[in-house]
Amino acid sequence: MITIIAAISENNALGKDNKMLWHLPDDFKRFKKVTTGHNVIMGRKTFQSLGNKALPKRTNIIITRQKSYDASCIILADSLRKALRIAQNDKNPYILGGGMVYKEAMNLADRLDLTIVHHTFDADTFFPEIDLKIWKEVSREFHTKDAKHKYDFSFVMYERKGIR
Repeated sequence: MITIIAAISENNALGKDNKMLWHLPDDFKRFKKVTTGHNVIMGRKTFQSLGNKALPKRTNIIITRQKSYDASCIILADSLRKALRIAQNDKNPYILGGGMVYKEAMNLADRLDLTIVHHTFDADTFFPEIDLKIWKEVSREFHTKDAKHKYDFSFVMYERKGIR
């Protein structure tokens, strides 16, 4: 089971200038809970946006073509397919982005685990369109904005329709 996990806005925005556009503590808590103990796969720019620090209690696999890229506590792969081969012993590796990695992963993933921020943002990086002929929504949990969360948001799970 390969899962893409992302926080996106209603206009599929992911970020701008390699930064997130919102701060949702409950999303961070959920992200940590579901990805801990798993392999997490991300592009180099996404890793850099995390401060070049490996996410703790997860195997961090970074996709980069820079052979000399140096960061501690990570595994390097030069393609998404190689990253997935490295993660093959994990029954549920998570793909964390960024935009180009998500686009390629949409053809390989079994599940989309999304936080949808109910707002539109100006962005330079976007999540691919979700084709409802391919993906079926299987759960949705709405959360209202509050003192810690500036925007309403929903946790939404999609699964690929049919059998591969």
